[in-house]
Amino acid sequence: MRIEKKIKDFLVFSGDSLLDALKRINDNQARIVFVVEDSGTLIGAVSDGDVRRWITAAAELDFGQPVDAVMNRAFVARPVTEAPAEIATHFDHKRDIIPLVDDLGRFVALARRAAEGFQLGERVIGEDSPAFIIAEVGNNHNGDLALAKRLVDLAIEAGADCVKFQMRDLTTLYSNQGKNAEAGYDLGSQYTLDLLNRFQLSPSDLCAVFDHARARGILPLCTPWDLASLHALENAGLEGYKVASADLTNNELLDALAATGKPLICSTGMSKETEIQGAVALLRRQGVPFALLHCNSTYPTPYKDVNLSYLARLKQLSGALIGYSGHERGIAIPVAAVALGARIIEKHFTVDRGMEGNDHKVSLLPEEFAEMVRQIRAVEEAMGQGGVRELTQGELINRENLAKSLVITRDLPRGAVIQRDMIAVKSPGQGLQPNRLEELVGQRAQRDFQAGDLFFPSDLNPTSAKKSAYRFARPYGIPARYHDYQTLTEGMELDFVEFHLSYHDLDIDLAEALGAPQSLGFAVHSPELFAGDHILDLASDDAAYRRHSIAELKRVVAIADALRHYFPKTHKPALVVNAGGWTPHGFLPVEARAALYERVADSLAEVDLSPVELAIQTMPPFPWHFGGQSHHNLFVDAEEIAAFCARNGHKICLDVSHSMMACNYYQWDFGRFLDIVLPYTVHLHIVDAKGVDGEGVQIGEGDVDFDLLKDKLNQHAPGVQFIPEVWQGHKNKGEGFWGALAFLERVGF
Repeated sequence: MRIEKKIKDFLVFSGDSLLDALKRINDNQARIVFVVEDSGTLIGAVSDGDVRRWITAAAELDFGQPVDAVMNRAFVARPVTEAPAEIATHFDHKRDIIPLVDDLGRFVALARRAAEGFQLGERVIGEDSPAFIIAEVGNNHNGDLALAKRLVDLAIEAGADCVKFQMRDLTTLYSNQGKNAEAGYDLGSQYTLDLLNRFQLSPSDLCAVFDHARARGILPLCTPWDLASLHALENAGLEGYKVASADLTNNELLDALAATGKPLICSTGMSKETEIQGAVALLRRQGVPFALLHCNSTYPTPYKDVNLSYLARLKQLSGALIGYSGHERGIAIPVAAVALGARIIEKHFTVDRGMEGNDHKVSLLPEEFAEMVRQIRAVEEAMGQGGVRELTQGELINRENLAKSLVITRDLPRGAVIQRDMIAVKSPGQGLQPNRLEELVGQRAQRDFQAGDLFFPSDLNPTSAKKSAYRFARPYGIPARYHDYQTLTEGMELDFVEFHLSYHDLDIDLAEALGAPQSLGFAVHSPELFAGDHILDLASDDAAYRRHSIAELKRVVAIADALRHYFPKTHKPALVVNAGGWTPHGFLPVEARAALYERVADSLAEVDLSPVELAIQTMPPFPWHFGGQSHHNLFVDAEEIAAFCARNGHKICLDVSHSMMACNYYQWDFGRFLDIVLPYTVHLHIVDAKGVDGEGVQIGEGDVDFDLLKDKLNQHAPGVQFIPEVWQGHKNKGEGFWGALAFLERVGF
């Protein structure tokens, strides 16, 4: 069971429509929402079963009616202060989620039966959550309140999720009331007592540090070493507690901690396996949420003694979340622990390893801690989801460029039999993969072949999409290159063609490539990559680089202007441009992006754009540059896009795939995104997307809701032209484009 305080997706208000409730049910994927009054008082529940019963009984279906008419008033709720073990007894075969209310009956939290882990502050810690990273200050403040607060600030800058301290009441904790130099104590105990007497913060000072942490937006935790400290920390309102390795066998303290009902993070250093099992049994009896941290309490721990393989055993013993608390030097071990399943990482944190005190010697400095956080997040991203292997976007690109295809070595008429001796394996990998060779042999040709033509999957499966006469409520075209637009447009009633220029195309003789004026319209997609590995970046802080980009954009505008002679139907062609603003190693903070937008505006002001209709393309979070991911900062966020356009008078090309990936990554509502950007849209790239970097997949095979898209386009951008921007859609004489257009026609575009 897990108790969560994030209830937004489970809450609707009395008077909201049933449709609002259904949207919430769809968002939370839990089949239920709870209805509250304006005061927050819980008054009902609506499950998908309640909705089905209403549908079958209603004479007329009106999803706009208040949810109050459908909600179930006979629901089960429990006090948020009730012991977790007691809350758990109210689950049954139909009830997986229980709302929790405060003493005024207000909905404040919920309990999930099937979910592992727990919530600390605003962070849910579970198997499917990012690792929870604790900066363990302990007593590394050396009794200095100002240093303690500074360590909080540095932990935030380093990317920690939590900053942790320790509290001891020496008069009750030690048998000698915490006095120094007790004759019966060995040297180690004398040294420890000496440090504690000099370097402890008072309870009131620690509470001031906790308040500072909360004000700065980071969760404070603390380890109570005794019952008196626990009492003081309870009064301080901490969200949970860390249990020191030394207290895993202290059943009296464990019982008291468990009685708070708050989540416990327990280190297992210095404990035998039977003792760990005993602690787990105690915590299970109490019904308190907990996690166990694998730990070796040697300062510093030799690598040979870390035994990270024990993480799997610890998971098996506890059936709970596991983590790692490290006292070894460096950052490699906690990073590896995350790869092995640790969901909590704790490392000591200091500003100076030379300061007096044992913990400083095994602590990370702020930049070291920050690097550990970066490496952990990289490992988490690299872990993926498992399951069936699928090709990534980068692999697809390299498969096209580096792999091989089956090609025909001679002319062959339609209906003739394909023989083995007329098939060769050649690069690039744009056609049927070589492992399909034997499937081709003996097939009858589905089309006329010329020597050198690629074979495609459609040569094995003749049901592939073919050209047709499409009808849309807005102008439509297809992307093309100079060399293939005649073939692609032949026999079609297209409104326009969008020329996707490479930097080589900038030097082509248009008269030779195009001949006489054409009867359809056109648009231009500027290259992103220019000669010399120059990626267009109008926001670059390198003045020389930015001047180069401006010069290249001027060349593209001149080409678009010249193309008007060959396509006189279009007076002012749309010019799609990727404006730049990418960074190689991470996203820029929001406050840093304003300067980049200003540089884009200044750069565009140096270009005579009068021959074209500029359409700045909306961008994904992770563009592919030279086979590796960059990070896009500009023209990703809908609010920023709208503000830029309103301020500078520019328009955009909405790339549906790019913006869907951005919405997936940032968890934005796609419909709201469209509401914001479509009023500034003059050109459309309509295409599907998967996840955060699955770009240009065939329409209908990804995450885009095309019914929603159609409605938003009709509402905000009627008459705006579009192309289907399917990746590699031009292959096999436009097969991908025809399938996309047929789909969009069926949807009603």
